[in-house]
Amino acid sequence: MSNNGAPLWRPRYRRREVASEGVTLAVYEAGRVGDPDAPVVVLVHGYPDTHRVWDGVAAELEAGHHVVAYDVRGAGASGVPRAAPGAGDASPYRFELLVADLRAVLDAVAGDRPVHLVGHDWGSIQGWEAVTCGDLDGRLRSYTTISGPCLDHIGHWMRERRRRPGAYPALARQALKSWYIGFFRLKAVSDLAWRAGVVPRVVTVMRGREGVPAEPPVRTADGLHGMRLYRANMSRTRYPRDRYATIPVQALVPVRDAYVSPALLDDLPRWAPGLRRHDLDAGHWVPLTAPGLVAGRIAEFVADVGEGAPGDQASGNPPSRA
Repeated sequence: MSNNGAPLWRPRYRRREVASEGVTLAVYEAGRVGDPDAPVVVLVHGYPDTHRVWDGVAAELEAGHHVVAYDVRGAGASGVPRAAPGAGDASPYRFELLVADLRAVLDAVAGDRPVHLVGHDWGSIQGWEAVTCGDLDGRLRSYTTISGPCLDHIGHWMRERRRRPGAYPALARQALKSWYIGFFRLKAVSDLAWRAGVVPRVVTVMRGREGVPAEPPVRTADGLHGMRLYRANMSRTRYPRDRYATIPVQALVPVRDAYVSPALLDDLPRWAPGLRRHDLDAGHWVPLTAPGLVAGRIAEFVADVGEGAPGDQASGNPPSRA
């Protein structure tokens, strides 16, 4: 697999379509599909990516796992949801619908078997919702989060640091990293910037600085649709709830992430007891720049957690650094 602009090695995907809440999801399976002895690993991509962001990771995992990736609603080959009249165009991207999509995928690929969930960027943000909302209790065996904190946890993190004058620099650093969020919520301006090619060029430059391969490319349609994730859900940070994980959680933390400060994860042991944390010398798109490293951490965690009933190891494993 190359980090110098050449296409990543792709796994031998089998594609299927899964219906969920008014959309058809494109679901891709590889590896030991249907093998009852193979752990099921479900990979959820972020913004403005598609399932292709996982190509290298999936290729590394397929020999020993049933690997599943899918294009989230509005991205890649999946359908674009329509809003009900008067509901606003962001309404079909609410968390509850994203969790319903994940449930539909699990029903199709794993039946009643619990799966190991992995999320990157917005895939990780929606993964936190699935892990903590209770709707998928018993369906998830472990969770690996990459560059996508829980929005409720962020809300608590910001509130607590506003009360500490010494923490203002950390708040300022994260605010600088998050500049784009306010821009994406300005619908007319940000939509025009995507259609004019300005944002795709900026994203390509930012990815290039990290050594991201030329494949997969940035797609304008995915950028336009995916901005609705921000418009539908970011208000959660203003009214955060207490959201606890009851399954083992692993955090892979790229220390050179241009968008998510590693400090945002400092309080995570409060919400995920027994958290296993690995700080990685990498940037935001680590699934593309270091797929072998990411896959290795996932495989190790999956093996350590095992295939018992969900909740058997709810406290996870001791924190670590690597």
